[in-house]
Amino acid sequence: MAAIFSCKFCSSLTTSKSSIPTSHYRSSKLWNGACSNPFGPRCSSFSRIKCRLQNVKKGRPFCLKEFAISSALAFSLITGVPGIGPSADAYAVAGPVIPELSVLISGPPIKDPGALLRYALPIDNKAIREVQKPLEDISESLKIAGVKALDSVERNVRQASRTLKQGKNLIISGLAESKKEHGVEVLGKLEVGLDELQQIVEDRDRDAVAPKQKELLNYVGSVEEDMVDGFPYEVPEEYKNMPLLKGRAAVDMKVKVKDNPNIDECVFHIVLDGYNAPVSAGNFVDLVERHFYDGMEIQRADGFVVQTGDPEGPAEGFIDPSTEKTRTIPLEIMVEGEKAPFYGETLEELGLYKAQTKLPFNAFGTMAMAREEFDNNSASSQVFWLLKESELTPSNANILDGRYAVFGYVTENEDFLADLKVGDVIESMQVVSGLDNLVNPSYKIAG
Repeated sequence: MAAIFSCKFCSSLTTSKSSIPTSHYRSSKLWNGACSNPFGPRCSSFSRIKCRLQNVKKGRPFCLKEFAISSALAFSLITGVPGIGPSADAYAVAGPVIPELSVLISGPPIKDPGALLRYALPIDNKAIREVQKPLEDISESLKIAGVKALDSVERNVRQASRTLKQGKNLIISGLAESKKEHGVEVLGKLEVGLDELQQIVEDRDRDAVAPKQKELLNYVGSVEEDMVDGFPYEVPEEYKNMPLLKGRAAVDMKVKVKDNPNIDECVFHIVLDGYNAPVSAGNFVDLVERHFYDGMEIQRADGFVVQTGDPEGPAEGFIDPSTEKTRTIPLEIMVEGEKAPFYGETLEELGLYKAQTKLPFNAFGTMAMAREEFDNNSASSQVFWLLKESELTPSNANILDGRYAVFGYVTENEDFLADLKVGDVIESMQVVSGLDNLVNPSYKIAG
């Protein structure tokens, strides 16, 4: 089983099987203290702060930005929230290596995986977004205690109903021609559902609000998907023959949970986003269809991530029988405002310090590829799910965004990810929708 090297503060997620001194890790869990890895030691966050403060005492320059970052790192040491600092060498590099301070005080991140997936769709239809927003805001309204929450919910419902009536023609005009009939049908269900939710509010049935909200947002997401007309860009030539997911797919992962009185087995529903990560998502769907993960154990579960995908034997990834070599995929990051993902380079390396990723590490159950720390294009079969939500740092100011390839989210039973332990077994993974969006499937190739 792979030793997954990580520091609690820099959150480096790698797939190396290199051995390191046992003093640097405890049962494959997050390390404490200094960042260490098989490629050499790195300064701890505390050491970096100490070094910078010593420089001040010695009369060396210490700018406001560095002070803010050091303060944030110190805060991470106290609270356990991952720091936002750059790598150990970052201060030696000319030019900015971190986002500007203004980024650090932006609004709260979207943490709901369904909302993240809706906003990640390659569409530009203001009318449907104006229906979506008040329906999503119901979640905040329900945080008010008791039936008083229903007054706020009612305002949300009325706003969504009003904007749907006013913008219906614009929404229909935004549907792809080949999907228009289905989109109009779903819009009809959405209209009826809004009336039903209004009645629920009038009946003061608070418990019925959240299930109906989820149903209506599913309708909104379906309409938005019907606005996508084909695949929006060309994958670079060097990756065109790899398994690609040109659209979305869903996978059910059934896990047998050992030694846990609270849960015996659980099915996690995962939505994979090929619009923003076609290579990463396509690679995963291809492996699922090969039954690569069936019977595999959870190999890391430390409160920060759950990870699996390391096959038995010396290989650290999937060995393609047709080539007898490890199949690796490039780092793949889609950025807001771009028409296609960036490949092979982190956003830091690209100099995109303020860039917002389309699929951020905001949600509990965010799914991404693990890779070698110093090789951006070394991901193969090892995947991880994040067990944290982004509370204090925006999606472009944390450690993971722009460095690891997100390609989906767990949208059902994600909370149970925290109950998984090393040794729990993945009984099966099954593609339950969207398999027709997979092109160049290698599982159909002999061998």
